[in-house]
Amino acid sequence: MNILQNYPNPDELIAWFDGLNKDSVYEVNGHVHTPFSFSAFSEISEIFEMAKKENIKVVGINDFFVSDGYPYFYEQSIKHSVFALFNIEFIGLLKEEQAAGIRINDPNNPGRCYFSGKGLSFPFTLPKDLDAKLYSVVQESQVQVQKMVDKANAWFTELNAGIFLDFKSLKKKFAKELVRERHIAKAIRVAVFEKEATEAGRKELFKLIYGGKDSKVDINDIPALENEIRGNLLKSGGKAFVEEDDKAFMNIDEVIKIIVGAGGIPCYPVLLDDKNGTYTEYEADNEKLYAELTKRNIGCIELIPGRNGASHLEKFVKFFDSKGFVVNFGTEHNAPDMIPLTCDTRGKVALSPEMQRISFEGACVIAAHQYLRAKGLPAFIDVSGKPETARKDYFVKLGKAVIEKFINQ
Repeated sequence: MNILQNYPNPDELIAWFDGLNKDSVYEVNGHVHTPFSFSAFSEISEIFEMAKKENIKVVGINDFFVSDGYPYFYEQSIKHSVFALFNIEFIGLLKEEQAAGIRINDPNNPGRCYFSGKGLSFPFTLPKDLDAKLYSVVQESQVQVQKMVDKANAWFTELNAGIFLDFKSLKKKFAKELVRERHIAKAIRVAVFEKEATEAGRKELFKLIYGGKDSKVDINDIPALENEIRGNLLKSGGKAFVEEDDKAFMNIDEVIKIIVGAGGIPCYPVLLDDKNGTYTEYEADNEKLYAELTKRNIGCIELIPGRNGASHLEKFVKFFDSKGFVVNFGTEHNAPDMIPLTCDTRGKVALSPEMQRISFEGACVIAAHQYLRAKGLPAFIDVSGKPETARKDYFVKLGKAVIEKFINQ
């Protein structure tokens, strides 16, 4: 049961909100991964406990491929009176760009494209044909991960390292359902720590499994160590690297079809500038990116501000906001290190008041979309799959009312 189904109709809800004479701008984090894909959090409840401490009123689940965490996320949302956005993330492929060597939003793999869906229906549903397609892609991803585990074990056996990874045990111990590369790195780190009790012994064992290379990170810095394991063993050139099969990727049009079929809003995740101020070829020109996105009926973008410079973020966001795009910010938390949920830019520079407003308004549009879908009413994505960007202001206002009612229930 979705509580939004019981809310008053839109006109009544807006009238109630107007009567409050209140127009707060709330802190939002619209992109957080949970243990159902891979997360810095071991339990979903921790996300909401942190949100309450940081006075964040809206949080969005954004796991890779799966909606398995939605019921638990909803339960914690109700318990803590923090509004939940039901999102999802895919990895797709643009084959023409891949052939041309054009990087999209993956800085290392031309043609590879991360892509999100925002405000999916809760409870999650998909037409049978789309559900079957999604299931097959998830299964292909797990085949690849299983092969990586097998190759890692073969390498450990060759070295006589005394380590063995059992896929079923790894899945049960470290993953909720979906096993990803980061789970393997974590399992290897834990296996090394269990085998060797001393720091010196652990360093020697890592040197062995790295093919004679010394570890370059603090052995007690768990996030850095697990990233080093990935880089040495699981990435291209590593002994356990397995190239992903094209069957593990959908093209972007297929991804969009699944998102819309699940009641969501197609959303392009923007990589933007790196620490040197450079962009991918796909994102280098705002006007060209805008044309590419609108051509695919995409009227929503999201950014992870912590990896961007404040000036780059401001310029980019203002451009797309002026075009009527919905803009979302998040932190991902898709790595072992635990960072705050509050969004800031590179170097921990706080978001400007304007960026906070735009972020909150983006969350309001998604909240309004979820509410309207729950009520069985036309929402932000029209029947043809196009975003109602011309009516963005209406969705912002309605979303403010939805969020305000939820957090004060």
